[in-house]
Amino acid sequence: MTQAWYAVLVGLVAAERLAELVIAQRNLAWSLARGGWEAGSAHYPFMVGLHTALLVGCVTEVWVADRAFPGVLGWTMLALVVASQALRWWCIRVLGHQWNTRIVRVPGLPPVTAGPYRVVAHPNYVAVVVEGFALPLVHGAWLTAAIFTALNTPLLTVRIRAEDEALRSARA
Repeated sequence: MTQAWYAVLVGLVAAERLAELVIAQRNLAWSLARGGWEAGSAHYPFMVGLHTALLVGCVTEVWVADRAFPGVLGWTMLALVVASQALRWWCIRVLGHQWNTRIVRVPGLPPVTAGPYRVVAHPNYVAVVVEGFALPLVHGAWLTAAIFTALNTPLLTVRIRAEDEALRSARA
């Protein structure tokens, strides 16, 4: 895979993120119209910035450091990127109007326990973690993978705690 094709891949992931934001805005409006409320919003700008930096870092590191495509590792990481996208869209489909990039709870709606949520409490975050190391490693951007993972770990800890608290308070 050339650096140009890798940039196209990252661009496709960026376009997918923009599609997610459109869906999230639509779902936010739907939730707020039904009395929904947002939890844990303080970390959201940092999350957006970190995920944007991941995409920029992937392309920048590959071009500036002239990273070579790592062969079998690159193809394996590409397969993981595709799998993480599939998992993310499965989550979006299963959650329907309840899916969001923000933590939003609608009174009276029970937590979803179908699809991947039968097996894992936060499957969307599994997709985020996998994508966070796999996308950079598709083309050897190991520094971006390491930095994103190091910064994303405490962020996800805060986010999962906020989401779990919102789910608990919705049941109370």
